Amino acid sequence: MLRTRYIIRFLAAFVSRFKWIIALSLFIGISLFFAIRYLLPLIEENRSERIGVVGRYQNPESLPTNILNMVSMGLTKVNDNGNVEPAIAESWSTPDSGKTWIFKIKKNIYWQDGKLLTPDTLNYNFSDAKFKVIDKNTVSFTLQSPFSPFPVIVAKPTFRQGLLGVGNWKVSKATLVSGYIQQLDLIDKNKEKRIYKFYPSEDQAKLAYKLGQVDSLQNIYDPSPLQNWNNIKVAKDINLNNFVAVFFNTSDPSLSNKSVRQALAYAIDKSNFEGPRALSPISPNSWAFNPQVKQYSYDPERARELLKDTPQGSITLKISTIPLLLNVAEKIVDNWKAVGINASIQVYTTIPQDNQVLLAIFQIPEDPDQYALWHSTQESTNITHYKSPRIDKLLEDGRVEFDPTVRKQIYLDFQRFLIEDSPAIFLYNPITYTLTRK
Repeated sequence: MLRTRYIIRFLAAFVSRFKWIIALSLFIGISLFFAIRYLLPLIEENRSERIGVVGRYQNPESLPTNILNMVSMGLTKVNDNGNVEPAIAESWSTPDSGKTWIFKIKKNIYWQDGKLLTPDTLNYNFSDAKFKVIDKNTVSFTLQSPFSPFPVIVAKPTFRQGLLGVGNWKVSKATLVSGYIQQLDLIDKNKEKRIYKFYPSEDQAKLAYKLGQVDSLQNIYDPSPLQNWNNIKVAKDINLNNFVAVFFNTSDPSLSNKSVRQALAYAIDKSNFEGPRALSPISPNSWAFNPQVKQYSYDPERARELLKDTPQGSITLKISTIPLLLNVAEKIVDNWKAVGINASIQVYTTIPQDNQVLLAIFQIPEDPDQYALWHSTQESTNITHYKSPRIDKLLEDGRVEFDPTVRKQIYLDFQRFLIEDSPAIFLYNPITYTLTRK
């Protein structure tokens, strides 16, 4: 009892004598705890590779393909030439000419949480296809109608709930702001980290770079003024999977005449643009590319000849485009004015629903099937309102043909006839830049 009383009195005296030191120590300790808790994520982030990307994405599945392929893969994959190769599936077949597709799943593939990938854990939700598990290694998709490019469709990476994939990189965190992905944190098996930050415009991405919020910028179309900084490494890449084109509203009275559209094509000096000429809507890397199409080389005299039956100054055109392509639009306007066409520019931040002339960057599908863009029945996606029974038939045939030689000939003809009709002028494949701190 006496010992307990002694200890209590001793502690009371100690606290009374050193109370300010104890209080200060407690304050410093608590402050350090919260400071470390707040600063540690920032320190960890600075140890990671922080990459700025331009684009707005509402769900992870819509992210750029190069990022998705780091985290997972699809039943198939598409190589640089557009050919389909095995990925999660080791083989596939169609017993009824493209309406039913059967895929054999490889063995010993695991999700990132260590669980075995089995057919029932695959997450493909197609509104127009019925998914069925046949056995422990086999799945099937039944379509509403035959569709020969279907193996390309299932090349899109698949995920389990929680963004679990089968790739080398795992999603550790996804941050959404106002319904859009703002940041995606990835980590690989060696604990290397990459943080992707997404910005709605190149100007905002460049500002983030200047402020030190990212270490690199990927796929930038306009590197100025950053490319002049001494501590920046600039890498150029020709993006053959995109093209820049002028799309005509063929239902517009001024543009319904094929000769007028061809004249406008001849009037543009394509050598004024940075990037190799784009000859058609299909990538030059593709097995279906046709290099023998009409090129519409710069020929203002030919343009004037095609316009000779059109009264001088009777055609007035308005080009709608994004700020990024404003300088391209200005060059086109100058070329058209030189052959007697009145032209002006409208800059937009979101694509207008109805355009007379649209200057835009278009991402080329992995398969040469471009039914949605050019078939006359596709009112919401056929932005040129182009109608051609011959093109319709070629697009329909290309979707149900399985012989590679025959299918290639279909798309060679598709490009030849489409470019002859000129519902669009294919200008160039854009150059993109990756900017990295040295």
